[in-house]
Amino acid sequence: MKKVTRKDVIYQMSAENKPVLSVDSGETVVFETYDCYQGQLLPEGTTFQDVNRKFTNPATGPVYVNDAKPGDVLKITIEKMELGPVGILDIGKNPGALKGFFDSVTIKRLSVVGDMLKYNDRLQIKTKPMIGVIGTAPAEGAVSTMTPMDHGGNMDCTRIEEGAILYLPVFVDGGLLALGDFHAIMGEGEVGNCGVEIEGEATLKVEVIRDMKVTFPMIENEDQWMTVAYGETLDEAAKKATAQMFQFLTEYHGLDAVDAGMLIDMVGDLIICQIVNPMKTVRMEIPKWTIEKLK
Repeated sequence: MKKVTRKDVIYQMSAENKPVLSVDSGETVVFETYDCYQGQLLPEGTTFQDVNRKFTNPATGPVYVNDAKPGDVLKITIEKMELGPVGILDIGKNPGALKGFFDSVTIKRLSVVGDMLKYNDRLQIKTKPMIGVIGTAPAEGAVSTMTPMDHGGNMDCTRIEEGAILYLPVFVDGGLLALGDFHAIMGEGEVGNCGVEIEGEATLKVEVIRDMKVTFPMIENEDQWMTVAYGETLDEAAKKATAQMFQFLTEYHGLDAVDAGMLIDMVGDLIICQIVNPMKTVRMEIPKWTIEKLK
């Protein structure tokens, strides 16, 4: 099994990034990642004054997927996620909905024991690992690993978890897949500042798909199909996620336009992924069984 170690990190997703390894369609690869602060806050006593912002939100990779061409889709099955022993949680002068409530920054280092996260002696919470940053290279230019767009990137979507299948459009030869920014747990919307930022490993099966013509990220799990969209405002992201789901239902599944629109109204769940980044992300979820009944 091939492995990408966390010594190979990038801070922008771009066609100019040199691949660190290549895999064939259907191969499994392990990605080892830093937390979003690249481990700078793990030592006790360190503060944000000790953090070099140049090294935040690193993604490990990229990996070149052989025979992946523009117009294809990478089907990425998240087979396993393993977390490091300590996660970082901070609150302070935040960009999210709690901006203005705190005059100073508090940093907590939370231990992970088995599948439990220890907040303090009174509160322990079951971990719910997710991948915050995962994407391919965009068609043009370079996009910061802090930013979500149609290539994926910093989507901060809790559904990108163990057992899920992520579909990412390919815009350049090889796709150039990279990922990072794991969370041990994160509330929907990432409304305050962050999830529990943590290093870890993800084992992924990567396949090239040529009969699924989508130009935006999608997620599949046992029960649902999901579109993930971005925008400078939540309204923009919400409209885009809904339009993308409508397109997916009509063009990929072949549903009648009226049926697709009514299905979205009846069972489509629009959920905020994160509001703390300048570019917001929203997802639309549809139960699989309802689609199959209408096909």
